[in-house]
This record gives sequence, C-alpha cells and structure tokens, in this order.
Amino acid sequence: MPKIDLNRSIEINSSPDKVFKALNDFNHWPAWSPWLILEPEYEVKVAPDTKYYEWEGKRIGSGNMRITSEVENKSINLDLTFLKPWKSKAKVRFELEPTSGGTKLTWFMDSSLPFFMFWMKKMMLGFIGMDYERGLNLLKDYVEDGEVHSKLDFRGEQALPKVQYIGIHSHSTIDSIDQDMKRDFGKIGEFFKDKEDLIAGKMFSIYHKWDFANGKVEYTSGLAVKSVPHDLPSGMKVGEIPAIKVYTLRHTGPYRHLGNAWSAMYNLHRAKAIKTVKGISPFEEYVNMPGSVPDNELITDIHFAVK
Repeated sequence: MPKIDLNRSIEINSSPDKVFKALNDFNHWPAWSPWLILEPEYEVKVAPDTKYYEWEGKRIGSGNMRITSEVENKSINLDLTFLKPWKSKAKVRFELEPTSGGTKLTWFMDSSLPFFMFWMKKMMLGFIGMDYERGLNLLKDYVEDGEVHSKLDFRGEQALPKVQYIGIHSHSTIDSIDQDMKRDFGKIGEFFKDKEDLIAGKMFSIYHKWDFANGKVEYTSGLAVKSVPHDLPSGMKVGEIPAIKVYTLRHTGPYRHLGNAWSAMYNLHRAKAIKTVKGISPFEEYVNMPGSVPDNELITDIHFAVK
C-alpha cells in the first residue's frame, strides 16, 4: 500500500492551552475545518464527550474521527476513518510547542492509499499538504480572532460578456506565486497609470495549469481593456476571454485564504456538480483591491466556464 506521511506547521499568536482547547473539543472543528468549508450543506454529529465526531456530505464524502490520547497543551492523537469516496484509515497527531510569540503547532498524518491508486501518491501528497495548510491558516484565524476570515458564497451560474485584455503570461511555483503575481500586476498598473480611459474592467488572473505534484503554476495576470494601446511593451500580450456561461464562487477575505475557494470549485467539479468546458481556463476576478478595503473585506470571484 502506498504510504502517505506528511506534516505541516504554523505559528499561532496564542497560548498552547487556547490552541489545545480548539483541537481537543470537536465542537470547534466545523468553524475551521478545511474540508467542511467546501460544502455548507454538510452534516456533523459530535459525541457528548466531544472526543468523537462523524461527518457526511454529498461532495466531501463521509467518515469519522476519534481522539485516542492527549497530553494537555502538548499533543493529541487521533484515529481518522474515511468511508466515502473510498475506505481508508489514518493516524493523525497534533504537537504543540510554546514559543516566544505563542505556539508552534504541527499537524501530522500517517496513512496509505488503496493499492490501485499508487500512481496518485505524489499528487495526493500535494493535495493533502495544501488542505493542511488551508486548515492551519483557518485555525490560526479562529484561535487568534474568534472567527475565520474566509467566507464562501456559491453564487451559481451567470453569463459573462467577451473580454479583451492585456496580460503577462508567467510560470511560477505555488510557494512564490504571490510575489510573482504582485510583480506582474505592478507592471500592468504602471503601464496603465496614465491610460485609465482604456480600462474596461477589473484585474484578473487566468490559471492555465496547476501542477500540485510538483508545486508549479502557469498563469496570466490580466486587465480588461476597451482597446489595445499602440505602445504595448515587450512581455505584455493581447488576449481574449470569449462570451461564456460560468459558475461563480465569491470569496470574501484575505488572499491567503483563496485556496479555500479554489478547493471548493474543484470539489464541485470532481463531484460533477458542475460540468466545465474544456479549453477555457478558470480565472479569478478581483472585485476590489488591496489598499481600498481591509484585507478581511477583499472580494474575489472565481469563475469556471460551464456547459
């Protein structure tokens, strides 16, 4: 059986006892779970002792989790059982370490894939690792602020008109895409600072390819325009998004949480709840921009072209 062993860590600006209480009582988990956020219609049952819970969803599958042992403010061990979409088991562990700024929390998982999925091991390590990172960021919000700053609004289908744009096509890594995208949008913004009359819409990013196994991304940073400037600099290209029907999911919150929206959209796609159109890459549109509102109020629409 292909083994799946991974861990992710985060620094939380709060004491170990507060972090521990958010983990060892399953009543807290629905507030920050990186999986439950993907399907608002989920069902969860928590045992009276708060040490066992089970979940059921049409898209996120079903399973249960039980705390098997814990050392107060230091560690928690759990047994995790997946029932759908396939049966498997995992050992999960949290380790807490006090730091000068609060708590270093590390989340471990030891599991295995069904034998017929051996070819997916590298990809699954990437997916689960990203889920853990999303969860730790949500937990950090929850412990530090009492709520998570990532809201998903499944807005459904709509028609979008044709868009002509000026963009920069780039290759990046998942770890460095934030800085690379900031660089690209900086170049576009600088070029259009005295050409505002040519701007026809909002900035957006088209994601042509996600390689989760190797942590690579191919994307285009773009800005909708009324017409193409004659002095377009080297490195910028002209592109077009055709008039299409899309399924839109709106995310409200800091960009560091956008992975929740993308995971929810791919979850819809995998569950065949939406039927996507091949040949038109998904894209995110920035309804407002950093600096114009607090980060917790940033609005981003994720669009998938659908039939």
